[in-house]
Amino acid sequence: MNGILNLKFMNNSIYEWIIALVIAVAFITLLRLIQRILVHYFSKIAEKSPKDIYEVLAILVKGINKFLIFIFGLYFASVVLNISPRFLPWISSIAIAAFILQFTIWANAMVKFTLDRYQKVNLEIDSGKVTTMRAIGFSAKLLIGAIALLLILDNIPGVEITALIAGLGVGGIAVALAVQNILGDLFASFSIIFDKPFVIGDFIIVDSYLGNIEYIGLKTTRIRSLSGEQLVFSNNDLLSSRIRNYKRMEERRVVFSIGVVYATPYEKLKEIPDWIKAIVEKQVPARFDRAHFQSFGNYDLKFEIVYYVLSPDYNIYMDIQQAINLALYQKFEFEGIDFAFPTQTINLRDSAAKEETEE
Repeated sequence: MNGILNLKFMNNSIYEWIIALVIAVAFITLLRLIQRILVHYFSKIAEKSPKDIYEVLAILVKGINKFLIFIFGLYFASVVLNISPRFLPWISSIAIAAFILQFTIWANAMVKFTLDRYQKVNLEIDSGKVTTMRAIGFSAKLLIGAIALLLILDNIPGVEITALIAGLGVGGIAVALAVQNILGDLFASFSIIFDKPFVIGDFIIVDSYLGNIEYIGLKTTRIRSLSGEQLVFSNNDLLSSRIRNYKRMEERRVVFSIGVVYATPYEKLKEIPDWIKAIVEKQVPARFDRAHFQSFGNYDLKFEIVYYVLSPDYNIYMDIQQAINLALYQKFEFEGIDFAFPTQTINLRDSAAKEETEE
């Protein structure tokens, strides 16, 4: 038995390989067990305590990557082995890279936790801030990933990080020229996020398309139309269009006309603007502006009415307009006034007289 254990394999005896394997398995098992216990413990406390620290600790412990635990286990097991000097720098680089990746995972988890918490608190208060924070969060994750990649490359034997960065700068120019349309959408997204012509939840009209902003991404913005389908716009094209943002409207100006027949008595014609004013002023929330006998039409006497709805909500506007229309119909019916509609009168008297003269 001792003879088998003393057999050499890659400069190490079977006995040393078994010891290394036991160390690796023990480390991995123990760390996984501690991880599960701590996650359960901090999660339970976080449910009962209003403090965020316990939820953060639970996220950090839960964020320990299983594959990286395996790498750490192999690294600690390699301590008891006789490793060739040419492999030692690579083993150290792998271990350092694992630590960097683990800290990267933790940093991204903290960014996500901060964004989720901020969104939960501020979504209904100011959705524009939430959109801005999402962009900042994406930029933060991108920066964390770039720093982690540079640190990992800097620890790889034979890799000259300075020359690599210089090469990336030259290559970046070529890539930027090749993907200028994508970059145009990317910069347009930053313009949308920081300038805030609209935010998630706004109701906008772009050309003949209209709907609620559902998502603002790095390349596209998605709108949920009134008929239910999702409209996808390129950010660059969207900013180049004329956008009407109805969510920012504090009040709605309404202009509409009505026409009455030419047979309407003069006295009642003078009273119509006062009737309209009284009807509009009864509506809530609405503010009367004016009502005038506007013009003589082809078949009607036109009145133009202007009032304001003190709410941007379209349903409220339609409810008020409907109430005004019903009240006007009832009032005109009571007063014996007829609404005008397209008519044409043909006078045949002169023609008949002409025929009699010719006979």
